[in-house]
Amino acid sequence: MEQSRALPTEVDLSRPSAARVYDYFLGGAHNFEIDRQLAEQIAAMTPNLADTMRAGRSFLRRAVAELTRLGVDQYLDIGSGIPTVGNVHEVAQGINPEARIVYVDIDPVAVAHSRSILEGNPRTAVIQADVRDPEHILAEAARTGLLDFTRPVGVLLAGVVHFVPDDDDPDRLMAVLRAAVPPGSYLVISHSTYEDQPQEMLDAQKLSARTATEITLRSKAQVTGFFGDFELLEPGVVHMPLWRPDSPDDVDDHPERFGAFGGVGRKPVAG
Repeated sequence: MEQSRALPTEVDLSRPSAARVYDYFLGGAHNFEIDRQLAEQIAAMTPNLADTMRAGRSFLRRAVAELTRLGVDQYLDIGSGIPTVGNVHEVAQGINPEARIVYVDIDPVAVAHSRSILEGNPRTAVIQADVRDPEHILAEAARTGLLDFTRPVGVLLAGVVHFVPDDDDPDRLMAVLRAAVPPGSYLVISHSTYEDQPQEMLDAQKLSARTATEITLRSKAQVTGFFGDFELLEPGVVHMPLWRPDSPDDVDDHPERFGAFGGVGRKPVAG
């Protein structure tokens, strides 16, 4: 389904968008033919990639549900993409209707569609910003008036840090985000990996270079390092389906096939 109306005139529809490719794999309608073509090329090389995308969304839903039940009522979702079915505000507000969410994405198409989808929900906001500029993200998030950085915040980085190349110092941006939130805050990360992956998966990842956001695969140790001194919730940094599955039946014999690690950490509270 083409969705060209109400899009910014500067949007380049001649090049695929990572956010729209992701939306396509999740079964969303906010994508274009050029995105679908790239998605199908990737899917032809890795038939289970749609399952991988859905596993990532499922991990995020489980993490947000867990944190909301633990009392977190405000979220900063960085690299949110297009909030299709099962998005953060649906999960959090389904448990706590007062929960507030600020979505952040660099893609103007993702931002435009997000604002349209979220129209009429006063406890959500969308800002366009680059994950590589965390200071700007934090300032804009505070400016929305939805987030109170004197109280615990859930910072969500689901499938986004792997779009930050080593040259852009992801360790620094993670340190800025960790320092900006008060004790009792949580950090949720999922990140693509080369560990335990077949060659065809690694080849498919190379196709990401055709979008504006190439993927950098990292090890479990590197992903764990992004949590800094945050205390990891059990079971730690694991292949995504292994992080607190809703049922043992949700985990098959090869959870590594989804190609990404996930984890949740809590900023220590003194005393």
